[in-house]
Amino acid sequence: MRVTKNPEQRRNEILDAAEMLFMTKGYTKATIMDILEACDIAKGTFYYYFQSKEEVMHAIITRFITSGVAAARRIVSDPELSAHEKIFQIITAQNQPDERKLGVIEQLHDVQNVEMHQKSLVETVLQLSPILTEVIEQGIQEGVFQTSTPRESIEFLFVSSQFILDQGIFQWEAEQYEKKIEAFAGIMERVLGAEPGSFTYVTQLYFPHQA
Repeated sequence: MRVTKNPEQRRNEILDAAEMLFMTKGYTKATIMDILEACDIAKGTFYYYFQSKEEVMHAIITRFITSGVAAARRIVSDPELSAHEKIFQIITAQNQPDERKLGVIEQLHDVQNVEMHQKSLVETVLQLSPILTEVIEQGIQEGVFQTSTPRESIEFLFVSSQFILDQGIFQWEAEQYEKKIEAFAGIMERVLGAEPGSFTYVTQLYFPHQA
């Protein structure tokens, strides 16, 4: 007897199976038929939820972004944390080791998936920038930041960091990457009008040996 499942449960099962296939077989090589076999579902069931393989990949990416945004919102809503503490925790949460997420990101670095990678970066910036802006505005009230353009400042910082620090795009050597992080911490201080050295923790997050 076929078991009737909750639509959201069925949708997530398809995404889970597709995500595993994309990581093991590769997004380009995996087919909709592979997803059908992995989920043991009919083609009609698949097309009830998704119109294409591209739409499945987009949904997988969106799921990761939504999870990251939710984590950031929880941190920002904590009234006990200072602006710097919130930035520290948000960066830490966004950079938690996650083999599934890393596997999907690796697929996005394939030259054939450039457009999808770009869309994922844009969506990440659009969803996280307003949350980070709240933190910068809090920092202005606390007197640790001085900028008249908190939203625009964080957008420029966020977009530049998402691009130039993406190892899948530039493949920096370890020493080069470390220098980029150090430079970015200094740029954050200047753009946000923060005290020199107040963002040292950003470098230490990526390179604990400097602590």
